[in-house]
Amino acid sequence: MTEDHGLDATPGTGGQASWRDSVPESTATDLENLLGTGISAAQEQLQRNGGFLPFALTVQTDGEVRMVAVSPADAEEGSGGDFDADGMISDLTALLRQNREDFRAAAVVCDILLVEEESDAIHVATEHRDGQVFAAVLPYSPNARNRTWAFGELAADASEPTIWVD
Repeated sequence: MTEDHGLDATPGTGGQASWRDSVPESTATDLENLLGTGISAAQEQLQRNGGFLPFALTVQTDGEVRMVAVSPADAEEGSGGDFDADGMISDLTALLRQNREDFRAAAVVCDILLVEEESDAIHVATEHRDGQVFAAVLPYSPNARNRTWAFGELAADASEPTIWVD
């Protein structure tokens, strides 16, 4: 599921020609900011609550980063209380598309399963209004001994624009 496109996992780091070299400085800064903030917020929710619901982040036109959240739909009877993460991601994307004139970049952050690695992961898909996209995954697993989380290596992932499309 995770693809390596020869990009640095974290935009703007490393020695070889990186993702950052191919985009304007301001765009790279916005996407890096969203990636870092998204990973940190998801890690914090994992540590505090043992999991996290999908959420979005935006970089407003003035540079301020804001969090955007939607409520999960009521769990269907017999579903064991599971929420519809795909529905929440669709709702977040629709909300971001409706309000895209209010910000210059956005990210959707969610919990995914990396099937080949048999690992959960934080997935952050960033998008800038100038058309640039960047996504990354950070695998994680519980550490039962000390009730914390172990995080793997941040890796680039494939992504398609979803907000600035018509």
